[in-house]
Amino acid sequence: MDLNYVIKGPLITEKLDRAREKSRQYSFLVDKKATKLDIARAVSNQFKVTVEDVRTLVMRGKIKRVGASMGKRPNFKKAFVTLKEGDKIELFEGGTV
Repeated sequence: MDLNYVIKGPLITEKLDRAREKSRQYSFLVDKKATKLDIARAVSNQFKVTVEDVRTLVMRGKIKRVGASMGKRPNFKKAFVTLKEGDKIELFEGGTV
């Protein structure tokens, strides 16, 4: 898999901000076909950090009512990446990439 297309974007919520501060975990939206090894390589290459652990999960799309009919949002994959002590990603820290 091409590592340039593995990471689709960051996930930023209050809960994930606390996880980042407490245990060096960063979260990303990733391609559904990406493996943990692909994600670790992509984060290492793109942000120049050392990855210790990768956890992934597939979020099922919610069923929503759209007018008179029912619709379904698409499924997506999340990745939680733990970095080596001392490493950080400036994208999440308010810096520029």
